[in-house]
Amino acid sequence: MNELTHWSGYLPVLPEVVLALGAMLMLMAGVMFGERSGRLVNSWCVLVLVAAGAAMHWVPAGHLSLFNGSFIVDDFSRFLQILTLIGSAGALLLSLDWLSIEKQQRFEYGALFILSTLGMMMLIAAGDLIALYLGLELMSLALYVVAASDRENIKSTEAGLKYFVLGALSSGMLLYGASLIYGFTGTVSFVGIAKATHAGASIGLVFGLVFLFVGFCFKISAVPFHMWTPDVYEGAPTPVTAFFASAPKVAAMAIFVRATITAFPGITHEWQQIVVFVSILSMALGSFAAIGQKNIKRLMAYSSIGHMGFALVGLAAASPEGVQGVLVYMAIYVAMTLGTFAVIVAMRRQGVAVEQISDLAGLARTHPTMAFFFAMLMFSLAGIPPLAGFFAKFYVFLAAINAGLYVLAVIGVLASVVGAYYYLMIVKTMYFDDPKASFDAMPGLLRLVLVVSGVVNLLFFAWPAPIIGAASAAAKSLF
Repeated sequence: MNELTHWSGYLPVLPEVVLALGAMLMLMAGVMFGERSGRLVNSWCVLVLVAAGAAMHWVPAGHLSLFNGSFIVDDFSRFLQILTLIGSAGALLLSLDWLSIEKQQRFEYGALFILSTLGMMMLIAAGDLIALYLGLELMSLALYVVAASDRENIKSTEAGLKYFVLGALSSGMLLYGASLIYGFTGTVSFVGIAKATHAGASIGLVFGLVFLFVGFCFKISAVPFHMWTPDVYEGAPTPVTAFFASAPKVAAMAIFVRATITAFPGITHEWQQIVVFVSILSMALGSFAAIGQKNIKRLMAYSSIGHMGFALVGLAAASPEGVQGVLVYMAIYVAMTLGTFAVIVAMRRQGVAVEQISDLAGLARTHPTMAFFFAMLMFSLAGIPPLAGFFAKFYVFLAAINAGLYVLAVIGVLASVVGAYYYLMIVKTMYFDDPKASFDAMPGLLRLVLVVSGVVNLLFFAWPAPIIGAASAAAKSLF
């Protein structure tokens, strides 16, 4: 590990600096030019996220440590930070036309996306419990605000308040767990905790680990800490829901993986049992609870819970192969989610948003291209070959089998079969039900996000090497 001291050694944090400065500039520009500048400033915010992604090019290679080990830059953080920036930029692109249609061009909207993304970047690279908490709170505080950003909609206000109250509760539990871990190990550093737990764990440390996992499970919407997800997904503005379902999930899963693998390798058996239990519950609830949903955003909430359960199957394997499976899963999940929400944002009749699954009836006849891509995304979410979603599940299940977790893999496959029912019901509604009135024309930015994510899902099997290779290198950097 290379401890960097010279000023030029802070190139590893260049993307974070770009985001921090960009957020401040966007806020100042908004104040300077007034409310009418909303669309322009929010469009610039997309460019700030793109610039942060471009700045990743100057991040030095290798395993680097900054700020006395609080900030770690390695292949793992690089992979997931790029994925987070893609998720944030995609969700913000979905927002631009929506904000214009709803006449809600508030300049602070995009700046909040950037600030939340900055928290995610810090969270992914956290090397100790303090950096973890700072990143988590910076990410979450901005999310609470954007959830309630549609001030005219009481559901949006309720979503923001519910997310804030439950989020504060989970943060308190995570902090309590972190304090227990510090008390029983004498250090907040992941490396130091790993040394202290090398010979095994005391009962107090296990309690601390459980409370830490409560915070992680809340952020990824894993059962039994998923209770906020359906209501917040339904109540928040639809592009904000797309944001919740993509980038923050990547960041939270990243720190879940990094903390367990690097800080607790000596007590793998203890945390493995917790992860297996949470994974099974999430897959089961995500598969069965979504069946009766009529609102497509609530259905996607339960779908998200199920997918986080599938991703945790890879973490339960506690191997480089398993972590690689998690990373591949999250990359494909972001592509599937952004494309799906591009269609959901476009569900409008005469300027009025509709959210019922029945509103998709006959879409194949009124908007055949949109219906085709949406159907492909539903098949991919269901895990049907040769689409990308199949390979996402294949890699995590293969890792579980190689780790001897046969029961977990079988339950995962069965849950996937059950979950396929409600995805296929949406396809049936689009292709076989009598058509309803046509949706409004799909705005260009939504069409762009839908086509890009659809192509990624359709053609992943033809050229998987870039994502698979990058995920493999990222996974090995943790071990």
